[in-house]
Amino acid sequence: MSELGRVFEIQRCSLHDGPGIRTTVFLQGCPLHCVWCHNPEGIPVRPLISFQADKCVGCGHCFNVCPHGAHAIVEGLHVLDHQRCEVCGTCLEGCYARAMEGVGRQVSVAEVLELVRRDQPFYQTSGGGLTLSGGEPTLQFGFVRALLQAARAEGLHCCVETCGFGPAAHFAELLPLVDLFLFDLKETDEERHRAFTGVLRGPILENLRLLHDRGGRVRLRLPLVPGYNARPEHFAAVAELARSLPGLEGVELMPYHRLGTGKLERLGLEAKDRLEIEVPDEAVVEAWVAAFAALGVQVLNTSAAEQVPAGREG
Repeated sequence: MSELGRVFEIQRCSLHDGPGIRTTVFLQGCPLHCVWCHNPEGIPVRPLISFQADKCVGCGHCFNVCPHGAHAIVEGLHVLDHQRCEVCGTCLEGCYARAMEGVGRQVSVAEVLELVRRDQPFYQTSGGGLTLSGGEPTLQFGFVRALLQAARAEGLHCCVETCGFGPAAHFAELLPLVDLFLFDLKETDEERHRAFTGVLRGPILENLRLLHDRGGRVRLRLPLVPGYNARPEHFAAVAELARSLPGLEGVELMPYHRLGTGKLERLGLEAKDRLEIEVPDEAVVEAWVAAFAALGVQVLNTSAAEQVPAGREG
């Protein structure tokens, strides 16, 4: 259990990351850079500082202690220059208003398991367990493998939410340790996939078929974003893919929401190619469900109340 990993959140009592009540571990680092990303803090494999200027009470502590001169007053407002910030954490210690918070920390397998064990009574009554999400869990392969091995040794139900992009050998090695893969499918058109995510879709589809053909339990998850992939051609391609994977457990829809938008500014991350995206209302989502049903696709979350948030809450 000497493996260390980097996480940005451990969320207890999660209801949207697999069956039952779950503890979801969000790991940092992702090979994709989705235009609509809801967890931008999960893309870099490094610590970050989240700064909310509206919470600042003007105590001056950070200006006095920052060794890199990253804090300034611009037009009467407190500004954190993320380019100069070295994320040393010096300014965090005295920020009592919590205008600044560290994002991302290193954890051990034992540390994560100690937290997960606290909710075992909930797992037993609901059929829940541990879910690894991100970011992309397989990017920290050694840590994830060790954590899953330890969790399985304790009889925990284990899910992995993945974008599917990574070495096939990693997915093959994790297969016996995972009860359910929550496999995100961002786009079915090659050029659009590369434009929206920054990577080719070929390796993702190969890993999806690998997990399916070797008997893995796989649930397909579809982030649906108006103006990007929420279009009939994508729906039809998903249906064709699903028909070629008869062992697929089903499909979950993840309608777009704006939880990730505010994070970009707070974290000093670029909103690369991000446009103003319209949040789909209940009628739009119901129309999507009907469209998939007409194509013969089994949608597991058919009511508005069951729609899966495309990213963690908060």
